[in-house]
Amino acid sequence: MTAFVNNTKTVLLLGLLTGLLVGVGGLMGEQFIIPFAIFAVAMNFGAWFFSDKIAIASMRGQEVDARSGGDLYRMVDELRQGAGLPMPRVYVCPHDAPNAFATGRNPQHAAVAVTQGALSLLGREELRGVIAHELAHIKNRDTLTSTIAATIAGVLASVAQWGFFLGAGNREGGNPIAALAAMILAPIGAMIIRATISRSREYVADADGARIAGTPYGLMSALQKLDMVSRRVPLHNPNPAQNNMFIVEPLTGGRGLMNLFATHPPTEKRVAALQRLAV
Repeated sequence: MTAFVNNTKTVLLLGLLTGLLVGVGGLMGEQFIIPFAIFAVAMNFGAWFFSDKIAIASMRGQEVDARSGGDLYRMVDELRQGAGLPMPRVYVCPHDAPNAFATGRNPQHAAVAVTQGALSLLGREELRGVIAHELAHIKNRDTLTSTIAATIAGVLASVAQWGFFLGAGNREGGNPIAALAAMILAPIGAMIIRATISRSREYVADADGARIAGTPYGLMSALQKLDMVSRRVPLHNPNPAQNNMFIVEPLTGGRGLMNLFATHPPTEKRVAALQRLAV
């Protein structure tokens, strides 16, 4: 039921994001929305198509195989078979900060990466939980979902940023005050909706990952450890646009307004949701 609620929420939020785009287009003039839409779609398609290469390169990941990957590679292979997935490429990233992520445009072009810090920190069952979570992202094609959200948000940002300066709102009876408000508020709204979509997908991946691993307890323990240690050993210079792909958010801040833009739910809420699965 929780997965159904979060999947439904994702669809509704994508619809809201699309509606926001249409509304801003109406305020600022339809002559602007088509060229910016084409530009944003082209950029995001390129980012999606090469997402695995971009993400792995930014994290300096080193690919491992059955011979060099040891227990990590065998663990990924075992869990992906249980999930009914093709074997993803496996990478180890030379970072002390404990984290992991999955990337790739579809299950046939997917990769799972784990930092050296996570390999040192986590026990076997905890690592199984983390890998299962990342495989759930691959199985659910969350890269595609995030790309759609990023595309619409990118169009909104482009229209809002350039439309006003190119004269939107001053033609065909447009309202310059409304255009100015759209320029300021639309990108903020898009960021909040996009972050909310990402948080919903994390809950789904947690639940599906627990099923792939056969138990939620390893992931529960791993999330608590990763959250605690990540605050002391932050991941240096991550690309903020890639925050949503990690199992715990690389950049953590204080509570309050910035939580609106967080790409992950609070760890205590994720653990509580997993605890309900164990009952």
